[in-house]
Amino acid sequence: MHIDSQRRIDRFVGAPLCRLLSILPGARDEAKDASPPRKILVILLSEMGSLVLAQPMFDRIREKYPEASVYALVFRKNKEVLDLLEAIPEENVLTLRDDTLPHLMTDALGSVRALRRLGIDTVLDCELFSRVSAILSFLTGANRRVGFERHTQEGLYRGSFLNHPVLYNPYHHIARQFLTLVEAVERRGRPLAKRSAEGGAVAIRPLRLRGDELDEMRRRIESDFPVVRGARLVLVYPGGGLLPLRAWPLTSFQDLVSALAHRGFVVGIIGLGEDRPLAAAIRDSSGPERTIDLTGYTRTVRELMLVFHLAELLVTNDGGPGHFAAMTPIRAIVLYGPETPLLYGSLDPRSASLFSHLSCSPCLTAYNHRNSPCDGDNQCLKVIRPEEVLARALAMLGGS
Repeated sequence: MHIDSQRRIDRFVGAPLCRLLSILPGARDEAKDASPPRKILVILLSEMGSLVLAQPMFDRIREKYPEASVYALVFRKNKEVLDLLEAIPEENVLTLRDDTLPHLMTDALGSVRALRRLGIDTVLDCELFSRVSAILSFLTGANRRVGFERHTQEGLYRGSFLNHPVLYNPYHHIARQFLTLVEAVERRGRPLAKRSAEGGAVAIRPLRLRGDELDEMRRRIESDFPVVRGARLVLVYPGGGLLPLRAWPLTSFQDLVSALAHRGFVVGIIGLGEDRPLAAAIRDSSGPERTIDLTGYTRTVRELMLVFHLAELLVTNDGGPGHFAAMTPIRAIVLYGPETPLLYGSLDPRSASLFSHLSCSPCLTAYNHRNSPCDGDNQCLKVIRPEEVLARALAMLGGS
């Protein structure tokens, strides 16, 4: 389902439902059961990168409530990422299809029935942009419903039936705000969880490798692309994913890849199958001798992470790949513009975030349903020059 269709459904169906649930008797009452949670549900329907940023939250849940069973509700297309995080047992993951409205409704009703049978007592709704997650949190029948609220801000209306509302704070990284949801489960007062937001480093655990899978991937890629043998591999991701506005200009990627290839690096272009035209355009302008097309080459996110283990550097638009890189040894340069690294930056201290700080940037926020007012002329990314990215890349590669 196209993102604009999701926005329309969320606005014209989700908002009235949130209002209806908010006026039901007892909808706003605080949880009566003061005992620690026994069955916790985490709802996180966002992009894959947000799941990676939620890993510290899952770790904190296990640390704080070791006796509780933890479940998650995610989009089916994102389930693999949650499995890679090894945050909860696979059998505790419920999924929703989002390709069509009938599929979404069918899966949502099935999930609600399953969650009510399980007896979920606590829900952590991690969404900022979706009303459907708030509605689902209520329908589970959970005693505690924790989630972000706008208070008096003009942000997205998601009803007033979260009985443990946490003030959304646009000045704190989202990973730390996820941690605040956990701390708010048993807190009282307004606002909940008055706590230090700077306490300790927030890090991502590395991917746990299986057997000789890395050697197998090395043999496979060297067999399919002999130019990689003995070479230093750099990866680039030129795609924009669901939000093309986040993509650095194609000409900038072409200039960067040409410069890296000229210096002797082999450059692999990663992405989905639909990104092949971008890869072809980059190879045509940069020379195919030292560039390889890896779009659609990896069948799973896990395989993509194995490729990351074989490369030295990733240059990527804002999105999932930059966060996946944090689970591998590869260093990353992530290009930001419509969104800000202050909120969504990689948690890997080796990662570099380039952000131009234009007056209109960031423009994708919790207050506009990630629907930018930009006319498509994303100057916030166009002003990041290939020369600047190249200099940063060479510094991270050891001054080659």
